[in-house]
Amino acid sequence: MSEDQPVCCSFCFNHDIPLFEGGVLDSTTRICAFCATRALAEITPQPVPEPAPPPERPSKEALLAFIPSPKTLVAHLDQHVIGQSIAKRRLALGVSNHFKRLVDAWERGAPDPIIADADLHNVRIEKSNILLIGPSGSGKTHLVKSLASYLNVPLAIGDATSLTEAGYVGDDVESLLSKLIQVAEGDIEVAQRGIVYIDEIDKIKTTGSGFKDLRLGVQHALLKLIEGTIATVPPQGGYKHPQQPGIPFDTTNVLFICGGAFVGLEGIIAKRLGRGGFGFGQVSENRQVAADGLLRQVKPEDLEQFGLIPEIIGRLPVIAPLDALGVDDLARILQSTKGSLIQQFRKLVRFHGADLAFTDAATREIARIALARATGARGLRAVIEEVLEGVLFEVEAGIRYVITDRAVRGGEPVKQSISQTRAPLSWHVLRRLAAKKPL
Repeated sequence: MSEDQPVCCSFCFNHDIPLFEGGVLDSTTRICAFCATRALAEITPQPVPEPAPPPERPSKEALLAFIPSPKTLVAHLDQHVIGQSIAKRRLALGVSNHFKRLVDAWERGAPDPIIADADLHNVRIEKSNILLIGPSGSGKTHLVKSLASYLNVPLAIGDATSLTEAGYVGDDVESLLSKLIQVAEGDIEVAQRGIVYIDEIDKIKTTGSGFKDLRLGVQHALLKLIEGTIATVPPQGGYKHPQQPGIPFDTTNVLFICGGAFVGLEGIIAKRLGRGGFGFGQVSENRQVAADGLLRQVKPEDLEQFGLIPEIIGRLPVIAPLDALGVDDLARILQSTKGSLIQQFRKLVRFHGADLAFTDAATREIARIALARATGARGLRAVIEEVLEGVLFEVEAGIRYVITDRAVRGGEPVKQSISQTRAPLSWHVLRRLAAKKPL
C-alpha cells in the first residue's frame, strides 16, 4: 500500500474513524470499532429463550364472576336509558348468554369443567347476535354504549351506509374489525372478544329493481363476518388492497349488534295483522298504531319483506324492539338519567359562579318541542341550546337562572341572587396563570 493512499477499514472502507491494526500475522488488515462489534456479535452464541409458560386457567369462581347476570345489566341500563324495558331485557339476555358462550369456549378440554354433565360436555353454544329496531332517537346507540362501558369490553360502532361490496370505492366490511382493533389498542385477543355495533342496517335493504343491487352485495359480505369466520383485516382500515398484507381476525367470539329505524316496517306488520292502511291521510291512525306497539310484534318474514335477505335475518336471532319516546319519557331523560342534559348545562354555568334550575313545566315544554320535531332524544340538546343561548352568553356570577315554561317559549328566565360559593371561572384562570409566572 502506498503512503499517499488513505488508510481505511478493510470491511466498511470508512477512513474517518479510529482503526485497529491486525496482529503480527496480518499487519495489513485494519478494522473499525463498529465492524469489530458486529463481528463479535456474529460469533458469540446467543442464549436460547425459554418457552413461555402456558397461561394459567382461571378458577371456576373467576369464570362464573366473569358472566354478568341479566338483572344486573338491566339495572345498569335503567340508570342511563329511560323506558325500553323489552329492549333492555332482550339485550341483557343476549349479552349474558354471549359471555356464557365465551366461558364455555375457555372451558373446552378442561379436566374439571364447570358443567360436569357428560352429555353436555361436547355441546357447543351457537352465537346469538342481536337486532335493535326502533325509531330514530329512541336510544339504540346509547343502549349499546352504556352496556359496553359497564362490561369493559372494546366497542366499535360502524355505519352500514358507508360499507360497499368488495371491489367498489368505499369501506369493506372488514373495516369494522379494523375499528375494533384500534379501540382495543392493537390487542387482537381482546378485540376478538369485543362488540361491533352496525348502525343503519336498514339502509342496505334490497330494492328488487332488477339492476345490480350493491346493497345486496353488502348483506352477503356481512354474512360470514357475523356468523364467525377468520377475516383478513386491512391494517389501516378502508378497503383491502391486493398488495397490502392483512391481519387475520377470528370473529367467532365477537358479538354483533345491528340497529336501524326500519321506516315503513310498521306498515308491513299492520298489513300482516290486518289493521288497515298506511300512507297519505293516515297521520292520526299511524300515531295510534305506533302507540299500540306494532314493532313488538315483528316477525322474520316482516324483515324479509322489508328488504333484508333471509340469511342475514337468521344470523340475528334476537330481535329487540324499541318504542317511540313520548313527552313523559323525554322529560325524564332531561332530569333522571346519569349525566343528564340539565346537569351538563348546570355544570357549564357553575364555571362562572352562577347556577341553573328548570321547573317541571319547563322540562315538559322542552320535551314537547323536541317531540314535535320528531328527532327523539337527540332533539333535546338542540332545544336546550336555543333556550339557554342568552343565559350562556351573558351569565353573571352570583345569579341562579330559573328556566320556566315561559322562558322556553321565548321569555326571560327568572333571576335569583345566591351566595357565591366558588369563584368565577375568570378568577381561577388568572390565579393559575399568575402561579406559572416566575418571581
